[in-house]
Amino acid sequence: MDFFDLRWDIIWNYRELFLRGIWVTLVLTLSGYVGGIILGVLIGLGETSKRKLIYWPSKLYVDLFRGTPMLVQILIIHLALIPAVFGQSFGFMVSGITALILNSAAYNAEIIRAGIQSIDKGQMEAARSLGLTHNQAMRKIILPQAFRRMIPPLGNEFIALLKDSSLVTVIAASDILYAAKVVAGAYNRFWEPYLVAALLYLILTYLVTKVVAYIEKRFSNDYNPRKKREGRVEQ
Repeated sequence: MDFFDLRWDIIWNYRELFLRGIWVTLVLTLSGYVGGIILGVLIGLGETSKRKLIYWPSKLYVDLFRGTPMLVQILIIHLALIPAVFGQSFGFMVSGITALILNSAAYNAEIIRAGIQSIDKGQMEAARSLGLTHNQAMRKIILPQAFRRMIPPLGNEFIALLKDSSLVTVIAASDILYAAKVVAGAYNRFWEPYLVAALLYLILTYLVTKVVAYIEKRFSNDYNPRKKREGRVEQ
């Protein structure tokens, strides 16, 4: 097929499938990321614990999910784990979200652990000397400071998860890549559907990058909304 002889009408014919694919991709990514953040905080805190019964299971979890391919994790969860535990499969959405949460949590845990350990130990000692418990110092002193440093890598993890969500297609998830595969199979044409799929992922990652950049600027130490408003008034 000639690259310059593209038929965009076949994409238009399957526009609803691509729109559904965008929706499914966003639901998978957002659900996996939010769940991965919550679980990642617990595991990240576990990796900083001095108690071996907490530290080693957390460390093992991170090594397990970071050391194995996500594709294999998705297949095991969908075809083996969920059917073994519940006696049946609940569809690609439940399996996909579960796999993305468990995988994302391992990477988020490392980001959170590194963020916490990047804060000077004197901060914790000062907080404890003021009468705060370890949990209070962690919640009120350490985590707020560490969060600013976590924003860029957490944003990168979201972008990576958005792209990795395409792997859920292997369990027949009707995401963007699935739509492209359907069109390619129906017309035996590959340039148009996969170019559109790549473009859609590019647009989504670009938008996420802009949002992350705004959040990073918003929580930076140099951000001063009052000064910004005063500058507008003077103009």
